[in-house]
Amino acid sequence: MNRFRPISFRWLTVWLTVSGTLIASGVHGQTNSYTDTGQPWPTNSYWTALQIDPALYGTPYHISLFKPQNGEDGARVWSQTKSMLFYGAGVALFLAALPESATGWDTESDIFSKWVENVKTGPVWDHDNLTYNYIGHAYVGGVYYQVARKSGYRQWDAFVYTTLMSTFYWEYGIEAFAEVPSIQDLVYTPLIGWVYGEWAYQTELKVRDNNNKVAGSKILGETSLFFLDPIDSLGRGINRLVGRRWIKSGYGYFSYTAVPDGEITDHTVYLNMNFPIGGSNPPEEERKVRHLEIQNDPVDTGIVGISIGGGHTFLDKDRDVEDDFYTKIYLGLYFTPRFSARLGYAWADLMNHNTGETVVYENYSLDAQYYLNTKRKLRPFITAGFGEQIWDKDLDQKTFQLNAGLGLHWKLHNKWALQADWINYYSFQDDAYDQTVNASLIYRFGGGEHADW
Repeated sequence: MNRFRPISFRWLTVWLTVSGTLIASGVHGQTNSYTDTGQPWPTNSYWTALQIDPALYGTPYHISLFKPQNGEDGARVWSQTKSMLFYGAGVALFLAALPESATGWDTESDIFSKWVENVKTGPVWDHDNLTYNYIGHAYVGGVYYQVARKSGYRQWDAFVYTTLMSTFYWEYGIEAFAEVPSIQDLVYTPLIGWVYGEWAYQTELKVRDNNNKVAGSKILGETSLFFLDPIDSLGRGINRLVGRRWIKSGYGYFSYTAVPDGEITDHTVYLNMNFPIGGSNPPEEERKVRHLEIQNDPVDTGIVGISIGGGHTFLDKDRDVEDDFYTKIYLGLYFTPRFSARLGYAWADLMNHNTGETVVYENYSLDAQYYLNTKRKLRPFITAGFGEQIWDKDLDQKTFQLNAGLGLHWKLHNKWALQADWINYYSFQDDAYDQTVNASLIYRFGGGEHADW
């Protein structure tokens, strides 16, 4: 997109709202640390043994985000979500007061009409700065992720929370007042935010275990803790400042183990604490509690995969464009060895036969794959999906496409695989048939594909 953007709108969400934090927190904060019954407000600082829903084992993608069933702290998630809502509103008001030359926001027009227009137009593939798109989004996605993860939710629930926040709070919420929602942001932010967020979460546990020190320095440790999770750090700072627990914080996590015992498998769920925060006065009482490492979470970052490769176009002859090689990347979720879904993006400079000039070719698609022979390393698969083809980055020249094809997936390792496919595209607008042949190297994060799948 050619629209001028703020230097880093999401970074401002963290930095520009520090001065307004007390006001935002006071609106939604509790006036004391106890309920009317005299019991402490829910916090991650203390866990009790609860009945575990058997559905957790039979359906690994079961979502308990909206109905905590395993000791998760839903009150903490809601408290920190409200914090982010107020932070975001404060940043939006701040940017609206700045000159248009500094923000790219057209404050002279009806911003609500602009929001409606942007929502109706999108989502589109944006061409924002790479640092902004692929570093800033991953960082903020990780911040969202930790809100749920630190509240005792397992990785899958934290990913669902990240997806909801990045989609409805940001892309179709605050940012839609300024620009059209972005396709890659909708996918990249929650997926890579999950990967980064889990790493940041585990890193923070290690720093806490080391008495909040990094390389023997308390200053480096505290600075690292802030950048690993600024939302939680701001909340804890506010709690210290006002002497009350307005914003709930904590470091609980969920672990699961399945131990075979003959023909019976013993399922055990652990709720663990590393650094409890909470209580009445003082708002933070630091205690060291030994924690167990997360093991055998039914779903973890190993289902997230990224691949890069290339291919060759075989375009419809009516396009009068010379076929050539291109680069292609994928980002996807490998739910099981049988099924996956991915976002693919290809680009190349091709030559127009009529003018002899170079035209920019872009193709993105959202596809689903169904694999055969899943117990073997070489797995044939079928794929189908939809997307758009764009010429010269001109949204007026984009065409909607359906696609389907066949491919081979060769598992090299739990974390690595090679893949090749042949894809057919049909464009309704152009009544054109295009084909591509692709090959790529896939990398799975975390531990990769589960060995027992």
